[in-house]
Amino acid sequence: PLKAFVTGSCDCTGLDAKRCYQVQGHLFVTLSVQCTAYSQTLVLNCRTHKLMALHGSKCCRLLLARHADAGASSARTIKLLLSQGYSAAQMRRWYTSATQEENKIELLSLDRSTATTASVAAIKTASTQGPAPPGGRRRILEDPLPFSAFLTDSFGRRHSYLRISLTEKCNLRCQYCMPEEGVKLTPRAQLLTTAEVLTLARLFVHEGVEKIRLTGGEPLIRPDVVDIIAELRKLEGLKTIAVTTNGMNLSRSLPRLKEAGLDLLNISLDSLVPAKFEFIVRRKGFHKVMEGIDKAIEMGYNPVKVNCVVMRGLNEDEVLDFVALTERKPLEVRFIEYMPFDGNKWNFKKMVSYQEMLDHIRQQWPDLEQLQGGETDTAKTFKVPGYQGQIGFITSMSDHFCGSCNRLRITADGNLKVCLFGNAEVSLRDCLRSGASDQELLEIIGAAVGRKKKQHAGMFSISQMKNRPMILIGG
Repeated sequence: PLKAFVTGSCDCTGLDAKRCYQVQGHLFVTLSVQCTAYSQTLVLNCRTHKLMALHGSKCCRLLLARHADAGASSARTIKLLLSQGYSAAQMRRWYTSATQEENKIELLSLDRSTATTASVAAIKTASTQGPAPPGGRRRILEDPLPFSAFLTDSFGRRHSYLRISLTEKCNLRCQYCMPEEGVKLTPRAQLLTTAEVLTLARLFVHEGVEKIRLTGGEPLIRPDVVDIIAELRKLEGLKTIAVTTNGMNLSRSLPRLKEAGLDLLNISLDSLVPAKFEFIVRRKGFHKVMEGIDKAIEMGYNPVKVNCVVMRGLNEDEVLDFVALTERKPLEVRFIEYMPFDGNKWNFKKMVSYQEMLDHIRQQWPDLEQLQGGETDTAKTFKVPGYQGQIGFITSMSDHFCGSCNRLRITADGNLKVCLFGNAEVSLRDCLRSGASDQELLEIIGAAVGRKKKQHAGMFSISQMKNRPMILIGG
């Protein structure tokens, strides 16, 4: 009943059902679309009616639109597929800023015209050579792929940001990250290899991930970190590569990291007092971190983000000193609310809330300005007028930002975590090592993302939840 044959503007030859199978209680139907320009396997989740991949040329999606509009016997099924893509009307609206001639060709193809590949190509060539229409797009016939349904959860959140932990090891022992007694590290053979890291990264980027952040542990102690960044840089569609580091090895390694393609840096620094720094991280090395920050500024990183976990009784008295750092340096100091993870002895009294910090800062700088943030930004950002840098607040505990969350995490041992504060995980490493195909991996990823909750359970529930220590998650 799913079989359909409709000719498209680039000679689409069909939509065929290939096989049915079950994964974790979900029934899937594998479909295929072929045309002279593109061939793609699609997967329909029959339980949620989600299309697990809609990568195909525009004409292949028009094939589905035309078939649904024609009222064919399988129109209901095709419309389920379309619910995860773009309707004909949406496509028309997409091109309202195009030239009259471009719209004419587009509407002809949408309305089951006999427009040929050659005529479309001619218009596309003309549109790319001439000036763009005011407020419009020059190449209106580029393939407008919808975001992968594998990485879209049941609340419509699109996960375009992937954090990959490269190692559980660290050369510091921060109180909020690692239990005082230490942690049992995963045997090396069970950690993701370089090839496995890159395989997963390629898969996620192909599905729409635009930013990858490498974390740990301390990612810069992994010997192949420069090679990994260099290979990530080759992935088409990946816009940003970032690293979160404690800064201990940064000054020495940054030139090679930048040459490999590192775009952004976050450096952890929880005190500006050397003795207090050593107490918090249980190691020496304050001067190395400061050297790393200065090196990053020297090499043109702007802003250099400095992560400061604020803990009552430890460093809340330094908040104003951190703000003052932004006067002459292009820093973004990010004050992070203390969060509960296994072994860090979190309690509500230790947490300094965003509002408390903000009120304290405004007493010193009453003209503090709030900056406009992006839709998926986790930080609320502010700036003291006239200062080079700015400050931000990560309000995970007092004012969660779950509604706009676009992040997924892969731990160093290859587990996918769809929520930092959730304890549900699925092993992508085991799937890789059992010979799973890309499609099978995507089905497992899609099922995990589909189970992501609307928001975390709140401070008290999180504090009672069994979860990994932060060092085994990757932040």
